Amino acid sequence: MEHFVWINLLYDFYGQMLTQKQRQAIEWYFGHDLSLSEIAEELEISRQAVHDLLKRSQQALENYEAKLGLVKRFSEQQDRIRELKQLLTGMGIPEDPRWQRVQQLLQEIIV
Repeated sequence: MEHFVWINLLYDFYGQMLTQKQRQAIEWYFGHDLSLSEIAEELEISRQAVHDLLKRSQQALENYEAKLGLVKRFSEQQDRIRELKQLLTGMGIPEDPRWQRVQQLLQEIIV
């Protein structure tokens, strides 16, 4: 998985566990594509301090995932749901309203 996508996914799950400054740095760098210099100016700290803050923030997110495994579990569930949908599609009777409801429910829970 691409690093940018991975960090954003970790942030979605664990972002609230970071400090306000860590959240801002992650959001601005990964969400708004601001440079280290731009973030440093906003936070009134050095560019190196922003770099260190981002590294610590990313490490904290990685540590939360290593301990809790929520992203891994979510990803595995999504894979199983997609597989279930494929299996059901191969053996379904599209005219049956119950079948249509199953398809609709699966589509709603697939992210």
